[in-house]
Amino acid sequence: MKTTKTALVVRGGWDGHQPVEATELFIPHLKEHGYDVRVEESPKIYADAGYLAGVDLIMQCVTMSTIEKDELQGLRTAVENGTGLAGWHGGIADSYRNSADYLHLIGGQFACHPGKHPDERTGERSDNYVPYTVNMLPAAADHPITRGISDFGLVTEQYWVLTDSYSDVLATTTQQAREWDPWHREVTSPAIWTRQWGKGRIFVCTPGHQTDVLKDNNVRTIIERGLLWASR
Repeated sequence: MKTTKTALVVRGGWDGHQPVEATELFIPHLKEHGYDVRVEESPKIYADAGYLAGVDLIMQCVTMSTIEKDELQGLRTAVENGTGLAGWHGGIADSYRNSADYLHLIGGQFACHPGKHPDERTGERSDNYVPYTVNMLPAAADHPITRGISDFGLVTEQYWVLTDSYSDVLATTTQQAREWDPWHREVTSPAIWTRQWGKGRIFVCTPGHQTDVLKDNNVRTIIERGLLWASR
């Protein structure tokens, strides 16, 4: 009889999102909750159907990169059969841009992160760091991931997300329409959402650009809870 839960950490892709440092923040949390943790540096492991069948949770942090057909099929099958899938920022919402089927699974795709006024930009990544609010929805008040958390502010990348109505959204963020932007009205995107896929649960948190954001008390609490919630 299985007594220890199994977590698979899949990380890689664009280094700017600090996939190693970011995932290392949460591996101790998983171990403290009784998970045996395996770490892989690419999605190749997803093609191992036999192994994935015994995985309770996948924590993914792979920005962009690519995924092969058999790897994606393995991931989808595992989630459909009850393996949880969780992640943050580009590590889950901007993974595998070559795959519409991955987008279908996750339910939200990064589109952009509008930055500062052109006159304030210096060519650094901080050009895209803006102050914004994560607005908790009524559904968040009693949800185990977000219970007790109120609206909070961040200064980091604010994700504009292309999404669908199947996701259960717990929090949103609203992009302003500023005088230098080409769009003409505010755009509200999901910032935290969950998704039921077959027998599996999916959790996505769009804040989490780098470790400084992940260490924000609200963000870290939401992700820690989200990992446990998504798990089989």
